Amino acid sequence: MRHALFLIIFFLPGFGWAQASKPPTAPVAQAWVSEAYQLPLKTAQEIAARARLKAAALQKEVSIAIVDASGEVILLSRGDGVGPHNTEAARRKAYTSLSTKTTTLLLGRNARTNPDTENLAHLPELLLLGGGTPLWHQGKVIGAIGVAGGGGPENDDTIAAAGQLSEAGITTTKIQLN
Repeated sequence: MRHALFLIIFFLPGFGWAQASKPPTAPVAQAWVSEAYQLPLKTAQEIAARARLKAAALQKEVSIAIVDASGEVILLSRGDGVGPHNTEAARRKAYTSLSTKTTTLLLGRNARTNPDTENLAHLPELLLLGGGTPLWHQGKVIGAIGVAGGGGPENDDTIAAAGQLSEAGITTTKIQLN
């Protein structure tokens, strides 16, 4: 009995201290956690639909990939008659533009003209062909679209850019916030 009483008296102040500690306040938590936006499947489907409309206007069938902010595929589709290699190309273009926050058309052109970046073309997951475009929302990249099979890098780039949802604040070009 004395031993139990001793333990209670010894540990009781520690229990009181544990109860008195407070969780981190919002400013402290904000220093450790960042706000992130999710790109829902419904939004990815609408982005792909808009890109397909542009492809149809150019009389092209294409493969389209949409990735989220972490590079995971949300949507991957291949148009009728499009070669199977274009599906993987679309995914890699989306991943490349997401990870570099640059359109793959611009990135490829810059890499070819700059000796400091020409080795980007040799990284396994990157594909420096036009058709990959980051998706921006409130100054942050929230995903990317990749298009392949549109008849050349300029067409693929144009089709990808058409996927933006400007009415939802999702654009294919970075807009500077005030």
